[in-house]
Amino acid sequence: MSQPQTAKSQRLFQNSVDEEDLRRRLQEEKRSLAAERREFEREKREFRIEQKIEKERISQESRLFEMKWKILEAELQKLAVEKQEIDKERKKNRSIRAEYQSHTTAVSRMFFSGVNSESGMKKRYKDLIKIFHPDNMDGDTQTLQVINREYDELKKLFCR
Repeated sequence: MSQPQTAKSQRLFQNSVDEEDLRRRLQEEKRSLAAERREFEREKREFRIEQKIEKERISQESRLFEMKWKILEAELQKLAVEKQEIDKERKKNRSIRAEYQSHTTAVSRMFFSGVNSESGMKKRYKDLIKIFHPDNMDGDTQTLQVINREYDELKKLFCR
């Protein structure tokens, strides 16, 4: 073979090797792209699943917030009603105290001063009876009668 033919055959051989190498790289690129596509699709599915889970979580949090809000509103309304009842009770106690103070003498007022509820009145009465009962050393019948009269008047006022 002559040199030009050898060079030509070498070029042909080199071209075929280059083509084969190019085909192989092209196939590798196709495989690589296919693998990347599969990875992308997998990530896309995962993202959609995460997105769905997050939407559900937000929806649940929203429902929970609404429930809590309704509970707070209901409790606030209860508090408002209780406040009104307490205000009414205070007004009633003020009127009872005013009536009590206008009907009682200075001495008898001393025994039940500061009493503003029925339970407080009963407790004070029991304490006074223990102190002023005639069977005690410091007991006095007249004082006990004043205490009993005052207790009866207060009881009428509180039991209206």
